[in-house]
Amino acid sequence: MPKIRLDEVDHQILQALIENCRTPFTDIAKKLLVSAGTIHIRVKKMEEMGVIKGSTLVLDYEKLNLTFIAYVGLYVDNSSSFPLIINEIKKIPEVTVAHLTTGKFAMFCKIRAKNTSHAKDIIFRLDEIKGVIRTETSISLEEVINDKERLMASIFEELK
Repeated sequence: MPKIRLDEVDHQILQALIENCRTPFTDIAKKLLVSAGTIHIRVKKMEEMGVIKGSTLVLDYEKLNLTFIAYVGLYVDNSSSFPLIINEIKKIPEVTVAHLTTGKFAMFCKIRAKNTSHAKDIIFRLDEIKGVIRTETSISLEEVINDKERLMASIFEELK
């Protein structure tokens, strides 16, 4: 795979978009002292290279009354059950992330719930999926790091 070539301007564009993906290109251009067209072309280039795969929205889950976070590990009877299990998990909207994993669990899911009772209902739904032998849950007390900026800084440091 060819090495991706990004420069400091690309890095600063990515930082601005990580902070707020809805920042207008004109605002980024003013901050970086380049034209809005330059920002547009560079973002398009990074999209074509696959560095940028879209944008995301950060929700305030507290205002949506979904502050209870738990991580649920799934023990699965057989890896051939994955397609069925994944399809069933997709039917549970409170499962916001799911990974196939190695180690203790075959799958690992992040759930968002209103409270412990709501979380229990979600976990029971996961338990009932055909192919899931059992689950093991850890409750998040507080998210202390959710930071793409440090990772981006280290990637650009390696590219120098």
